[in-house]
Amino acid sequence: MAAIDETGKAYLPVTTIVLKAIRCVSRHYYPPRKNSRVSSTELRSTASVGSSPSGSASRARPITGTHLPAFVFQTGKDLALHAAQIISRLIRERSDLGQSTVLGLPTGSTPVGTYRELIRLYDEQGLDFSNVIIFCLDEFYGIAKDNPQSHRLWLAEHFFNHVNVKQENVHCLDSQVVASDIELHCRRYDDLIQGAGGFDLVLLGIGRNGHIGFNEPFSMRKSRTRLCTLDPITRQGCASDFFGESNVPVQALTVGLSPILAARHVLLLALGEHKAAIVTETLEGVISDRVPASYLQEHVDARALLDLPAAGLLTGISMPWVLEKVEWDEALIKRAVLWLCERSGKSLLKLDDEDFRQHDLHQLLRHHGPAQRIAHRVFRWMQDTIEYHPAGKEKKTCLCFSPHPDDDVISMGGTLIRLVEDGHRVHIAYMTSGNIAVFDHDAHRVADLVTEYNRLFSIDQQKSVEVQQEVHAGLANKVPGQPDHATILKIKSLIRWSEARAGALHVGCGAEDLHFLDLPFYRTGTIAKRPMGEDDTAIIRELLERVQPDQIYVAGDLADPHGTHRVCAEAILSVLGQLQREGKPVPEVMLYRGAWQEYALHEIEIAVPLSPSDIELKREAIFMHESQKDEALFPGSDPREFWQRAEDRNKGTADKYNQIGLPEFFALEAFTRWNGNQI
Repeated sequence: MAAIDETGKAYLPVTTIVLKAIRCVSRHYYPPRKNSRVSSTELRSTASVGSSPSGSASRARPITGTHLPAFVFQTGKDLALHAAQIISRLIRERSDLGQSTVLGLPTGSTPVGTYRELIRLYDEQGLDFSNVIIFCLDEFYGIAKDNPQSHRLWLAEHFFNHVNVKQENVHCLDSQVVASDIELHCRRYDDLIQGAGGFDLVLLGIGRNGHIGFNEPFSMRKSRTRLCTLDPITRQGCASDFFGESNVPVQALTVGLSPILAARHVLLLALGEHKAAIVTETLEGVISDRVPASYLQEHVDARALLDLPAAGLLTGISMPWVLEKVEWDEALIKRAVLWLCERSGKSLLKLDDEDFRQHDLHQLLRHHGPAQRIAHRVFRWMQDTIEYHPAGKEKKTCLCFSPHPDDDVISMGGTLIRLVEDGHRVHIAYMTSGNIAVFDHDAHRVADLVTEYNRLFSIDQQKSVEVQQEVHAGLANKVPGQPDHATILKIKSLIRWSEARAGALHVGCGAEDLHFLDLPFYRTGTIAKRPMGEDDTAIIRELLERVQPDQIYVAGDLADPHGTHRVCAEAILSVLGQLQREGKPVPEVMLYRGAWQEYALHEIEIAVPLSPSDIELKREAIFMHESQKDEALFPGSDPREFWQRAEDRNKGTADKYNQIGLPEFFALEAFTRWNGNQI
């Protein structure tokens, strides 16, 4: 329980601090025991600084084997609710004592859900922010304060403007401070934090290189607020926000590690499987300046809140049998045995008892052995995933939801070919225009082409010249990262429309079965999108009720929780939930992956074999998306073209099937079935 010092600030009694310090030091010098568990008391403490809010802790599960207390949540929404409850309880407790609450806050997609929940608590439960002092943790250096990528502006739009925090209590680093004053500005920012009593709570995301704030790899443990040079991985991750990596600032201002680690409480949030590798290194690796987030292992009250994808590579999630006794259900048996194949380099039917013993699978062998029986069981399960007719042989209506205009052919082009060949009627719903992913020069070229076309055929030349001039002027005056003019966005949408149509026709779909939904949530002209709303779900529902599909395909990506794929999937599944509650029939739902990842072997429920000719036809369909070929505007961290990623992934899945002793295929497209839960 907190006590109060003479300044009015709450502090922990010395005995509590000592005990926590001992626990922290022991975590640092001694790796966690295999049978270690986080106590129920510690689990409850994650729900608040003190006690658990009703219903919140039940969604959190402690993860064993980490050097920093970590908890996993079924969904990002549960995590956001949990984090917001911790912050709100801290604010209320300190307010009841007549004290202010000092928060250090980040930007980015990770904390968006937490901010939305805090706004809801303000609107519906009267959470009072009038005595909250907020410090923005970082800012790009050199950009204008009204720039869409400004962290000051971002926090205002996503949080400050929606609650009753006083403007004088909001502090942001000055992105335009003159070079000669940077050191003084940073020192004064540190003084402001110290003058407010230091951070009561710091909310953190984590970069793919382990940065917190903009404390990049090799930042010093005692670093203060300063100007820093951004790591290439960080700039690459910001590229989509600035419409190209070349437009991302090279430097940024950041609160240092020292003020962050001096905070009374720290919450590290991580969402999405693209964070899984660095989360594992942070929570299970050694403390190192190469991974600045690993310094949180030293903190007496820091904890990590993760969704399932972000926690996916942690030992307690991916290989729990090496840490503790587990209940061996079908899913875990499959996962463990396929993992054993990978570790031992053996196919399923070559595994023996000694392989199980040498890889910490004694329990599995004891309860379900011998090895031959277990291996045969998993072999049959995996063999049953191979399906040449993914919708069956009886004629059906199938509907593929494509979040972006090229996701259909990139992710499941071979399966679309197979569905058409099997005689099914195949519809494709393109959920967004994808217009922000078109290069300016492509829009310029099309405007010129249409103008010349109209001139040649004497078609309303005056209007086309006006549009051409508008496009030329808009692109000439465009600042990097600035949203496009409406006319330019229409042309870019038209480019993606024509490419999607050509690709779908190439795999055999009919033009009348292509549906361009252009969902409203996407129409911002920027990377940041609006939350999915009722107008979006109404469009999806109308399509489902009109087409009446027997089977649908949905992009089930688990990367960015606020990315287009995840948002679209959640909207589709919410509509299906509505129909189900109303007693209406719902189709079979198959989930596919996007251009970035493939399902792990143990997750695959349907694997569709593809021949060399299928792959060639799929490649040609991808080539129809000319604006995304050679070099895409948002290629991510993978330098390969989309068709190369797709082929490598499909061939890679086939290789994995071959390695475990199943038939050798040229390529495979993988799917899972929706189990009715949130993704």
